[in-house]
Amino acid sequence: MSAGDASSPAEGDAPGGDGPGGPGGDGGHDGHGGDDAHRGNSGDDGDDGRRGDDGHPGDSADSADSDREAAGRGGPSGGSRGDGAEPAGTEPGGKQPAGKRPGGAAAGARPGSSAAEALAAAVRAVESGERSAASFFNEPARPAAPRRTVPEPSREPGRPVPAGPGSAGPPPEVTPGARLPAAERTAQSATVREVLAAGGAPESLADAVVDTLGERAAQAVREDPWQLLSVPGVLPEQADGFARALLGPEAGPGDERRTTALTGWLLERAALHGHTALEPSALTAALAQQSVPDPEEALHAAIADGGVLVFQDALETPGAPRPAVPAADGGEDGEEEERPVRVLIGLDRYALAEESLADGLARVLNAAAPDGFPDAADWRAQAEAAPSPSAAELIRAVAAGSLVAHTGGEAARAEPAAVVRAAGALGLRACAATHTRDGARRIAALLARGGEADAASAQPASGGVPPEGSAVTVGGLLSGREGPGRDAEGALALDVLVVLDAPQLDVETAAALVESLPDGVRLVLSGDPGVLDPAGPGRVFADLLAARICPRVASRTPDPGPVGELVSGIGIGELNQVEAPDKEIVIVPVGDPAEAVHRTVQLVADSVPRAIGVPPEQTQVITPGHGGAAGTRTLNAALKERLNPGPGRFGGFDPGDRVVYVPAPGRAVPGTVVSADAEGLRLDCGEPVLVPRDRVGDAVRHGWAVTAHQAVGTRWPAVVAVLPGDAVPALTRDWVYTAFGRADRHLSVVQGAGDALPRAVAEGLPRERTTRLRTLLGALTPPAA
Repeated sequence: MSAGDASSPAEGDAPGGDGPGGPGGDGGHDGHGGDDAHRGNSGDDGDDGRRGDDGHPGDSADSADSDREAAGRGGPSGGSRGDGAEPAGTEPGGKQPAGKRPGGAAAGARPGSSAAEALAAAVRAVESGERSAASFFNEPARPAAPRRTVPEPSREPGRPVPAGPGSAGPPPEVTPGARLPAAERTAQSATVREVLAAGGAPESLADAVVDTLGERAAQAVREDPWQLLSVPGVLPEQADGFARALLGPEAGPGDERRTTALTGWLLERAALHGHTALEPSALTAALAQQSVPDPEEALHAAIADGGVLVFQDALETPGAPRPAVPAADGGEDGEEEERPVRVLIGLDRYALAEESLADGLARVLNAAAPDGFPDAADWRAQAEAAPSPSAAELIRAVAAGSLVAHTGGEAARAEPAAVVRAAGALGLRACAATHTRDGARRIAALLARGGEADAASAQPASGGVPPEGSAVTVGGLLSGREGPGRDAEGALALDVLVVLDAPQLDVETAAALVESLPDGVRLVLSGDPGVLDPAGPGRVFADLLAARICPRVASRTPDPGPVGELVSGIGIGELNQVEAPDKEIVIVPVGDPAEAVHRTVQLVADSVPRAIGVPPEQTQVITPGHGGAAGTRTLNAALKERLNPGPGRFGGFDPGDRVVYVPAPGRAVPGTVVSADAEGLRLDCGEPVLVPRDRVGDAVRHGWAVTAHQAVGTRWPAVVAVLPGDAVPALTRDWVYTAFGRADRHLSVVQGAGDALPRAVAEGLPRERTTRLRTLLGALTPPAA
């Protein structure tokens, strides 16, 4: 890094946390477990941290450390690995039979049922040492499941299939069961308001309670006040107060209704941090933090109640033969040697998604090429005409295998583009899907230029102009608003699908996407493994790479220029000095948050336009958190005052304001305010967007300054990265890599973190997530050679 534009070096303060949302406020805008997920109702749940910050697990100064948040608020953030047994009543592989899952025939079974008692007894037997893990464990190889002839995977009644990250429109409004008619919903809300008032809870929660609990919502919360915890934004202490007001002395900390609700809430909270399941030790520790008298018994009761599931994963090398113990008489028949296992506890929602995804990927991996698929000679000719050696290697891999992983930085995106063009030239239906609309625009430009990363040297491609709809967002593809549409069986009408920004796929979106693929499709999952993890639970791309079930092509195309050189070094843990003769990189030391804000505004409004030639509307500020003296709120207020002053007459916004629109958790769509009327706020997000009046406060924020999670998948000509001193807990290698890598031509770093920045790059590894996908993939298919 080279110094430029400087003032006295010192460490400044960084954004501080606003705390998790409670009834009555804002739960977040980043999609990172609170800030974009709108999980809370009062205050930000952080910035964009590990699914507890911005709804985008991984980076935050508001809630910078998921472990810290867990300790302070009772949310689990992981736990020590433990062995256990597969409870009685489970299927091979650790799954409960469908009829015993929530939503199945035995959903909601109380502890008195024989199946529930057997399940709880099995868990106790293993944990007490009464029985060994092997006595329960019997896991034959699971065959790949055939593709279902529906466009999306089956889900709990009323649960929406997750829209992809690129959609600018709101997801469908659904509630458990069927959506209540307006008149009935109004009547139910009125009844719920009476119950809420009796318990001292805000009556404004009534609609959310009805939407969450359905037509019997009033009776449900009256009989079990802790069901209020299932409403987004409600915290345990609030549910406890509500229960005490309704039940009186009966509402004790060990009430089974309370402990069961808390277990589910903790698992949902863990999902905000990216986990799809937790180890029992993590859950019992978190229950203890919530003053549960007997956490282990509470966990057993929740399992018996059917509210959570028990899974068991073998801790072994996928594909390795099972060792056998010789028989005592010296014969050849012997019992299998006991294998170490890991017991996990999870919610049905994420279990179904991971299992559906694993089975779907196995179907893709093992499918035969359809009739009429181009032969090897045809693909070889396309590889020879590829724009780079890495692109040729990727084309050959796609020709040989139906599932391919591809890794690389920004310049490497030309290689998946070459695959789409090659497939199109061979008469195949091909499409590239990205995380954001900006990503789709960039891949469309590469397709139009024939896959060349450098526009100046690009020549028209021999295959002609790619068909319209060949560059889309994942959300648009799944919703049918973009792309080729679906065939008669409900599958996407595609022969080759390339998914860029694959690290941003959460398990539910990935499951929906893979379930939508036709038999015989070629699937390429491409992305930069150095960026932040996805907003939703899971780490699909990282788990796929770790499972090694398919070919992986690592690009050898480096990102160009000083910024590319700097970011490449960060990716391997080195913050190098980089020559920047044309001020491509400028370091601005600051002493305190006020100076950081002042220098940031100066850079955006004056220095960068004057010295670099990039106007303010093409410069993006990125900071670790929303709150604090140098968080997005403070920075946006200062930038608005300088760049677009106004009274904020449209819910705090004026025409011309830069904004971020968050239509659903994990999706942050940049835009500009156009106008407002009785219907709501009108935005230009690359297409017209109308945000209803009642959603403006939750779904729209000023966007001159954003968090790194909000910025993932988008690039700007210039970026100003603001690193205040007390943002140090939020700084990790993947955060720095993501924030700095958003810059195309110029990067300014407002540096108040001192030595913590190089230390974060060298030592700040991404926070771990507990998932099952890697094990599921390894069990389905032996590792590729």
